[in-house]
Amino acid sequence: MGNMMTGHDLVRKVTGREVYAITVPLVTTTSGEKLGKTAGNAVWLSRDKTSPFELYQFFVRQPDSIMESYLKLFTFLSMAEIADIMRKHSNHPENRLAQKKLAEQVTILVHGVSGLESALRCTQALYEGGLDVLQRLTEEEMKLLFSEAPTTEMVLEPGMSLLHVLVKAKALPGEVTGWHIMADGGVWINNVRQTDPQHVVVPSLHILDNNISIVRIGKKRYHLIKWIR
Repeated sequence: MGNMMTGHDLVRKVTGREVYAITVPLVTTTSGEKLGKTAGNAVWLSRDKTSPFELYQFFVRQPDSIMESYLKLFTFLSMAEIADIMRKHSNHPENRLAQKKLAEQVTILVHGVSGLESALRCTQALYEGGLDVLQRLTEEEMKLLFSEAPTTEMVLEPGMSLLHVLVKAKALPGEVTGWHIMADGGVWINNVRQTDPQHVVVPSLHILDNNISIVRIGKKRYHLIKWIR
């Protein structure tokens, strides 16, 4: 408010004209906290600070209670379209129709259709996709999704077992413990569960076209293997 009053006085003194300042309500979370960089929960228009995937995920994770207001604030959908979306959403909230429509509209507005397509590819790869989805990821998208995952370079040798590879890459702690983790269904390679520790590495099954294998141990621990062939 102080900046607006100062600006108002300066313009009036310099030009002699009457000017006005306009304020709008702050955009807040469900708990009443403002959204912004000082609050530590900002999303940015620049893809260098907030990627299309991160922007999409931010909006798709918002709760039902603020969907209608966010659709009105952040999209150019008509009131009739928003009312229809909210009606369909209320019938099946588990499908998160309103969140998906909000995230889709904002991502297109900020990053265009190509940005939305990238966000959807990353979302599918991380939460839904199989080998075909992972194959479509660009190198930039791969780095974004697995930026915190350790990477091990490895030479592909004939007859290497999955257990041997994962222990050598330090994705598993050791052969005995690793055997039990795999047999119990705790290992995924390229989003496909692997339960046979003795299974031999097959490039067409276990290695992507970019010579990367994406290993997941449990629900969230990722490890990348970069193959040298």
